[in-house]
Amino acid sequence: MFTDQLNLPIDRERLSQQDQTLSLAGMTWDDYEKLTEGECLGYRISYWNGVITLVSPSQNHELIERVISILINAYCRKYNLIYFPMGSTTLKNPPLAGKEPDTSYTFNSKKSVPDLAVEVVFSSGTIADLEKYKYLRVGEVWFWLNDEIKFYRLVDSDYVEIKTSFCLSQLSSEFLSQFVNRGLTESPLIIEADFTDSLD
Repeated sequence: MFTDQLNLPIDRERLSQQDQTLSLAGMTWDDYEKLTEGECLGYRISYWNGVITLVSPSQNHELIERVISILINAYCRKYNLIYFPMGSTTLKNPPLAGKEPDTSYTFNSKKSVPDLAVEVVFSSGTIADLEKYKYLRVGEVWFWLNDEIKFYRLVDSDYVEIKTSFCLSQLSSEFLSQFVNRGLTESPLIIEADFTDSLD
């Protein structure tokens, strides 16, 4: 099998603190398709510019992602915004780019491409992943990195940083960051209650 060459699974002993990442250069779209057909369940897999990246998310990574998802859901309930969670659905634009976001959503109606994708960056990925999302035509991307969330909006063919979400128009990146960062030490139940109470 293709994955026999990769010496998988990736060591999971350090997963509580940091992600583990394997990048493979000189790969083809067919190689990427083989990996996304179920051979590497549990890994986030992306493809761009001949490079396949496999990520095994840490526990802290998953904690932050879950808190962000919980707060998005809470926002939608507060403002009665219809939403459809797409989770880590694999997004593809063959043969250019493929990506599995940490979580993603469409709003108001179901769509094949998410309106919003969220990326949590511990030791894997950078905002350079915006290049992948550009080819996937995702309208808005959030990155959590170094205890800060930044919002990016696709304008024409490039992403520009925005302070207030286009999709969730009552939400600023600065406001959201202060609640998300509590996710490593506090229960999401408490964080969600405080977040909802603080919304206008």
